[in-house]
Amino acid sequence: MKRPFQKSYAAFPVVLRRDLLSSYAAASVIPMPVTPELPGLAPALSVSDLNRQVRTLLENRFETLWVAGELSGVKKAASGHWYFCLKDPGAEVQCAMFRTRAQFLDFRAEDGLRGVTSNPSIFERAIDESTDYDGALRELLVADPNRGARELYDELSIEDVRNAADTLRPAYDESGSADGFVSIEPPPQLTQDTARTITEARRLWRAINRPNLMIKVVATSEGVAAVEALISEGINVNITLMFSLRHYEAVANAYLRGLERCREPAKVASVASFFVSRVDTDADRALDAIGTADALALRGKVAIANAKLAYRRFREIFHGEPFRTLRRRGAHVQRPLWASTSTKNPNYRDVMYIEELIGPDTVNTIPPGTLKAFRDHGQVRGATVAQGWAEASDVLSRLAKLTIDLGAITERLQTEGIATFAVAYDRVLAAVDKKRHAILPEVALMKR
Repeated sequence: MKRPFQKSYAAFPVVLRRDLLSSYAAASVIPMPVTPELPGLAPALSVSDLNRQVRTLLENRFETLWVAGELSGVKKAASGHWYFCLKDPGAEVQCAMFRTRAQFLDFRAEDGLRGVTSNPSIFERAIDESTDYDGALRELLVADPNRGARELYDELSIEDVRNAADTLRPAYDESGSADGFVSIEPPPQLTQDTARTITEARRLWRAINRPNLMIKVVATSEGVAAVEALISEGINVNITLMFSLRHYEAVANAYLRGLERCREPAKVASVASFFVSRVDTDADRALDAIGTADALALRGKVAIANAKLAYRRFREIFHGEPFRTLRRRGAHVQRPLWASTSTKNPNYRDVMYIEELIGPDTVNTIPPGTLKAFRDHGQVRGATVAQGWAEASDVLSRLAKLTIDLGAITERLQTEGIATFAVAYDRVLAAVDKKRHAILPEVALMKR
């Protein structure tokens, strides 16, 4: 059953050629590549026409658009990162996490959007708070009134992600399979079960059947084992809920082992989603409880230090000896993806987790409020994530001397994250079931 692209996930539909971005930035007329899925776009559009057509075309609800942290000039975007145009200090930039099309009205054509990730929460809002999915649910229930909420949600999410992948396929093809990915999240109840995670990931991979799909897997020990197996089978994976260097090390090594067993490693892609601001929230609580000058001096510094050291390890692995042989076989690096980058403490700089984690081979997911703040007063100071590694090590050493167990904090955060994912999944099923019961009387009348 073919339905229009639904309204919870989405890919920004205009695929900008990265080799032309430098000319787009100053152009009044933007040469657009032909995108078969979007016949409404002409080959050339003025900025105002583009914005108008974007508003017309964006009938989708966005969740997260992946953008990259390559900063020292738009020409470097040709290296194949999900691209966020940050070409000069203080440059205006945008595009990150959108939940309604109204949040996208200030789109600037120089921002190249290269991928999308998704989760059940956005589906829940779209289903519960709008009629966006009523027609699709009605069709499914007419075909089979006995379908339950889980099956209905599965059908809706699979088709949405498949259509999103089709929309982003030009970016995937043009980038040589480096960009244009869309993620889907299996039920979070599987996070402690390697075999069931693998089975569900295989099912989704076959059902959606798109090379630019990524399956989300949580970075538990059971999930890490699943990652190795899935990568070995050529299934793209977005490993999520990573909070610590231990998590990162396990995930990176699982990716390497999977690639070594994979017959065609050049066709596999993966990102390692490393969560940031939540670490400061919990570390700061422990520092406040100690209350000494030494403790208070570390407030707001632990999360960035933690992420920078993960990036240092990324560089050691993927730009060093461990990846050398796989690189010769055409394998892609597993990019760090910074997640949870909004500032939770109002006393801190509201764009600190963007400004301090900029660098090559990175992906950043940015909420709309943080994005707006960055456009207003954010600063680009070069590849900041590759700077200050000694200082970052010192921060974590000083934290340990205060007997604050960062490992315990990060393990608790992962456990809490899994619980939050599970609640979101249960809520979307409840929203689907509520709509199902509302629509079934109509279906019964239609069948009389």
